Amino acid sequence: MMGDMGTPDKRGELRIYLGAAPGVGKTFSMLGEAHRRLERGTDVVAAVVETHGRKKTAQALEGIERIPPRFIDYRGGTFAELDVPAVLARHPEVVLVDELAHSNTPGSKNAKRWQDVEELLDAGITVISTVNVQHLESLNDVVAQITGIEQRETVPDSFLRGAEQIEVVDLAPQALRDRLSGGFVYPAERIDAALSNYFRLGNLTALRELALIWLADEVDQALKGYRKDHGIDSTW
Repeated sequence: MMGDMGTPDKRGELRIYLGAAPGVGKTFSMLGEAHRRLERGTDVVAAVVETHGRKKTAQALEGIERIPPRFIDYRGGTFAELDVPAVLARHPEVVLVDELAHSNTPGSKNAKRWQDVEELLDAGITVISTVNVQHLESLNDVVAQITGIEQRETVPDSFLRGAEQIEVVDLAPQALRDRLSGGFVYPAERIDAALSNYFRLGNLTALRELALIWLADEVDQALKGYRKDHGIDSTW
């Protein structure tokens, strides 16, 4: 519904699936939500869904209308990006946009995917998206200290705090490690390195706690306490 000036009467809602780590099932949860809405008669389309070669996720994408990506040529390569004009032209009630922290290929209108999402919300379209705790701006440095891995892609907390709903996709750390060992997250050649680095049990436990602390909106106090208790000055 547009107002007199061609602007939507109501801003779209932002819904986020927040994960402590890759592989917990954020995209799968987002697709489940899409199917529930389709059953209720809501007009839902998928604009960006990263299956990461996971069979179960690819199957869950079936039956959802898709908006093809926009391809951008850069340095001899071709990269698929969210096609904002195509989504605006189609103007669904709800659009799925995976991986909110993604940085767009140079030459895109916006530098970051969350800025693309902002345009869709402003147009009155509800966006369902996914993000991992390591990409939250306020947690970026502490996650780097816990895991020893610097994340370059971040999403401003202020943008996420504007979401109507944020749901933590929770999976017990050992269950995630089992999923990883079983080859459900990464191809075989990456499993051993992942298990001994980012996906160490202590890391996953800490990241999961951070996600819940952030959600409770007690970040500043909690992080101060966390750092003090664990003497965090270097990698955990």
